[in-house]
Amino acid sequence: MVRRLTFLAFAGFAIVATTGCSQEQKTSSPEEVRPVKTVRVTAAQNGKIFSYSGVVKARYDVSLSFRVAGKIVQRKVDVGQHVAVGDLIARLDTADYALAVAKAEADLDSATRQVDTYALNLKRAQSLFAQNVVSKSELDQRTLAYDQATASRKVAVTALDQAKNQLSYTELHSTVAGIVTQVSGEPGQVVAAGSPVMTIALDGEKEVLVAVPETDIGQFKVGKSVTARFWANDGLILHGTVREVAGSANAQSRTYDMRVSLPQNSNVLLGMTATIEAEGEGAQPGFELPLAALAKVDDQSVVWVVNPASGEVRMQPVTLGAFSAKGVHVTKGVSEGDVIVAAGTQFMAKGMKVAVMDGAAAPFKAMN
Repeated sequence: MVRRLTFLAFAGFAIVATTGCSQEQKTSSPEEVRPVKTVRVTAAQNGKIFSYSGVVKARYDVSLSFRVAGKIVQRKVDVGQHVAVGDLIARLDTADYALAVAKAEADLDSATRQVDTYALNLKRAQSLFAQNVVSKSELDQRTLAYDQATASRKVAVTALDQAKNQLSYTELHSTVAGIVTQVSGEPGQVVAAGSPVMTIALDGEKEVLVAVPETDIGQFKVGKSVTARFWANDGLILHGTVREVAGSANAQSRTYDMRVSLPQNSNVLLGMTATIEAEGEGAQPGFELPLAALAKVDDQSVVWVVNPASGEVRMQPVTLGAFSAKGVHVTKGVSEGDVIVAAGTQFMAKGMKVAVMDGAAAPFKAMN
C-alpha cells in the first residue's frame, strides 16, 4: 500500500513538471512571422483604362501608277526602301512608243514640206494676179490651200509633242518622298494606264490605327487625349490625340477604326505595334490594385495593410470600382503609399506579424 502511494506521488510530480516545462517552452518560443509579398499603392487614377493594340502608319500615302499602258521591264525599288522626289522607280517597254514618236516626226516633216510647197504656189499666184493673168478665185484657192497646209503642220507638231509625252510616261518617277510600303507590279507584268504599281507612305506625320469594339466606341471622340506605348521600345511613351473615328463598323470584324495622331519622333517607325491607352469618361478617382490583394470577410471586400513600423497587418474594408485584365479599381479604403499584402491573404489574421520580401513592396503598375 505504501509502495503504491509512493508511485502515484511520483507520477503526479512528473506530470506537473512536464506540463510546466511545456508551458515554459511555449511561452519562450518566438512568435511566428510569415513572409509575404506586397505592393505599394501609387498615385490615384481616374478609373477604367481602355487599352487597344494597333499599328503605326503614315497619315498620308500615295498610290503611284503609269499614265500609259504597257509591259513592265524594270522595277528599281523594293518594299521598305526610301525614295525621294524624282527618283525612278519603274520602267515600261518603250518600243511601241518610240515608233509612235518616229511616225509623228515623219508626219511633221511631210506637213512642213507641204507648207513650203503651198507657200511657193501662193506667192506665184499673187504675182500673176498682180499682172491680171489669173483670176481672183484662183488666188483665193491658193490662199486656202496654204492655210490648210499650215494648220496641218500645227496638228503634226501637236501629235509629235503628244507622242514624246507618251514615251516619257513609260518611266515612273516618284512624286513624293517617303517609304515604299507596297509593290503591285513586277517586271513582265502588263499593266493598264492608271493601275496602281506602288504605294508610298509619305514622310512626316504618323498615326496609330486601332480597332475599337462597339461596346467602347462611345468613350472616344475626336480630340480625346490618349497614351501610346510601343512593344519595340518599352521606355518610349507618347501622348497622342484621336484624329478620326469611323462612322460605321467594319463589315467583317464589327469594330470601328480609330486613328490616333502622334507627335514627331524618330524612334517611331512604320509598322510598329503600339498600345493605345485612354481613361474612361466619368470614372471615379481611385487606385489600381492586383486582384490577388483582395479578400472577402463577411461579404465585405477587404485588403490587408502592413504597418511598416511594427510589421503587423490590419484588415481594411474597401470599395471596388471596375475590374480589368490587370487588376481592380479601388475607389475607397486605401491611400497613396499604403503597403498592401498582394498574395496569401487567406492566411492573414488581425495583428499577425509579417516579413516583407525583398523588393516585394514595389509600386503596382497596372494600366498607366
